[in-house]
Formats: sequence, structure tokens, C-alpha cells
Amino acid sequence: MPLASAFWHGLFQAVSAFNNAGFSTFSDSVMSYNLDALILLPLAAAVIVGSLGFPVLQDLLSCGRNRRDWTLHTNITVAGTITLLALGFLTILIAESSNIGTLGPMNWGERALNAFFHSAMPRTAGFNSLDIGALRDETVLFHYALMFIGGGSAGTAGGIKITTVAVLFVILIYQVRGRGEPELMGHVLSYRLASQAVTVIILGLSVIFFASFYLSVRTPHALSDILFGCISAFATVGLSRGITGQLPVDAELVLVALMFLGRVGTITAATWLAMGAVGRGTPGRADGRDPIIR
Repeated sequence: MPLASAFWHGLFQAVSAFNNAGFSTFSDSVMSYNLDALILLPLAAAVIVGSLGFPVLQDLLSCGRNRRDWTLHTNITVAGTITLLALGFLTILIAESSNIGTLGPMNWGERALNAFFHSAMPRTAGFNSLDIGALRDETVLFHYALMFIGGGSAGTAGGIKITTVAVLFVILIYQVRGRGEPELMGHVLSYRLASQAVTVIILGLSVIFFASFYLSVRTPHALSDILFGCISAFATVGLSRGITGQLPVDAELVLVALMFLGRVGTITAATWLAMGAVGRGTPGRADGRDPIIR
């Protein structure tokens, strides 16, 4: 490309990636660049940084690598992000390496590059370097989870957020083991915080269920494709398995409503977990309180 055109396309992709928008100036997203690490890795990095959330970025800039000075929220978000990226990378690499429609024709370096890229994209970024419609069922199933969880709180990512899932997961472990008050990294989680996390997850699953049911009645598409589109809309991901353009107007409006509820609803619910007291324990700040921001 000429320099001016290349700069414009690069700037658009960069802004879209950092804001987890997923819009691309190319008709095939970035599938034409699926063998180019100099394109995919910067986009993935921008997506990950944007999805961490601004409180986490501020913490990392002020405290650096000293995890002892990080807030509980930052510790959860960073650990959760690394875990989800690793699980997504391994799942996609293993499941798609023999798929002729996705990673099959590539060498192992190219497979690893695209597997890593696609482990970051379902976190509400929306770019794709592989054909989403050609993904295997097990990969699609894992995409459901990655899209629904999303990224960090108070950032550019959608989904129900890593902190919500972390709180619920810790409480579940403590309930199964029959222990007392649930603790996370030396902090006692309040039951009010737990009830808020459960509420957010149940509301999210409920709206996705009813939207998927409506689309399955109104359209002839496979349930897996419909569910993928509904979760993608709720988490403001932007990925699709190719059915969005074939939907009737009322079904499209349902997806629009899902996007609105998924984004505005989670922002509204953010005040719940932001104001929830983490409880006693090792303080992450001098005032002894370390709220988990959703």
C-alpha cells in the first residue's frame, strides 16, 4: 500500500483493537494477514491491553511488576487474563490443527500464531484471522465461554467480566469443601459481593437463553450458530458464523437489544461490585479496602 493508505488502515485497526470494537477496513477482517506476525501480534497486544481495564492499567503503571502493591482487582484480572489466553491457545491449537478449513494447511509456527490470536479475539475483540464458520464444535463451545466472560472491568471489553467469574468460582470451591467465609488472595469476600456476582451471571444467561429461543423459532439456522451469535452480541464481540446477514429484521433487532443490554447493563451493574467491600485481610491499599470493580 502507499504510505498514507497504510497509515490510515493501520490507525483504524489499532483504535478498533484497543477499544475491542472488532471493526475492520478489510472485508475479510484480517484473514488475508493470517500468516503475518507483524500484523496479528500488535493487534492482539492492543486487544489484551484494552481488555485489562483502566484501573488495572493505572495500577500496572504506578506499581510496575511488584505484585504486592497491586490491588486485589488487578491481581485477579491479570491472573484471569493469562489463564484464559493460555486455555484458549491450547484448545484452539489442539482442536484445529487437523482442521483443513482453519489451521490444518499451516506449519506449526503459523498455527501457534493464529491460535494465540484467536485466543484473544473472543474476549470481545471481534477480529478473525480464521474462518469462524469452519471452526470445529469443540472450539465453538470454548468460544462461548470466552465471549461470555469477556475481559477486565472498567475497560473496553464486554462480557460479564473476569472478576465476576473469579468471585463465583472461589465461592463455589469454598461451598464444595464446606469451609467458612470464602477468601481470595488473603481477602474475605462478602456475601453481598457473591450475590451480586450470581445475579449478573444469571441475568446474562437468561437474556441469552430467551434471545436464542426466539431466533431459533424465527430462523432456520442451526442452534449452535444462533447461540454463537447471541453470546457474541451480548458480549459485544462482533464475531459471527455467517448468519447475521440472513436474519429477518425482528431477529436483527433482538441482537441489537442484546448488544445494548450486554454493554449498558454491565456498566450499570459495575456499581454493585465496585462498591462491594472485599472484607478484611491483607490490604491492597493504605486505607485497608480493596474493592473489586466489575
